[in-house]
Amino acid sequence: MNYDSEILFVLNEAGAKGLSVKKIARHVFNNRNGLFDVVSFKDVHRHVAGFLKRNSRSAGSIIERTGIRGVYRLNQSNTSRQLCFDFKSDDTGETTKEKTTEDKSLSLF
Repeated sequence: MNYDSEILFVLNEAGAKGLSVKKIARHVFNNRNGLFDVVSFKDVHRHVAGFLKRNSRSAGSIIERTGIRGVYRLNQSNTSRQLCFDFKSDDTGETTKEKTTEDKSLSLF
């Protein structure tokens, strides 16, 4: 039941405005709930709320509270910026061109 990376991903996508605890929990619940892995929303909400409280206590933490009650966002200060991960994929077309030009299949004849 490790939802920490999902929480950080959702907060990264939310941007500077942030999201409420309930919306973050709903996103995590929808991403992790499946046909064979059923989790309750109550457990996910409890974990998300605890994670956000624990990681927003100090001024240098990666998560900060906004001016609105129950809304959190990623801390944009310089010290916590080093802890943020870039979730974008750097997929360039050069690697696919190289792979298509090299034919390493065996000849049958």
